[in-house]
Amino acid sequence: MATERERRFVGPRRGQLIFAIFFFAVSALLLALIGSETQWVKKTKLVAQPRFWPAVGLGLMTVLSAIHLCRLPWRRITRYDWREARKWLSVLEFAGWFMGYVLLVPVIGYLPVTLVFVPLLSWRMGYRGGRMLGLAALFALAVVVVFKSFLAVKIPGGAAYEYLPDGLRSLFILYF
Repeated sequence: MATERERRFVGPRRGQLIFAIFFFAVSALLLALIGSETQWVKKTKLVAQPRFWPAVGLGLMTVLSAIHLCRLPWRRITRYDWREARKWLSVLEFAGWFMGYVLLVPVIGYLPVTLVFVPLLSWRMGYRGGRMLGLAALFALAVVVVFKSFLAVKIPGGAAYEYLPDGLRSLFILYF
């Protein structure tokens, strides 16, 4: 049964308790680690200390998140809270895609990895028709050509380019 305080709460409820617990835990952990992550410089004014402003920020984050946690009208995590938390965690999938891309470019090369990842991400986002996947591959090729040729962005060639014949290898390293 919901208490009177829970019924009077105005606003969305889903995920607030999980967020408050997580935010308090992370801010308390960072505050606990501040001594090993920052330094105190002798003969420096208080507000000019490298540790001062991070400590103020983390201290306020910890205190205010504790107050928020204590003031929440409910103390139970429901299945709706977990559904909301899963939505928040779904963004980590795209961080994984990005990390995979970043790790594969130096090994395979900018052109082949981009030509594979852009259509794969298009597929993942729901654009599964042949026309859309073809446009995604064309877009990937255009991005590589623009960045490497016209903008002259220095992206290291992939280790796989070393197995190409000499003339083709230098072409791929310079332009693809």
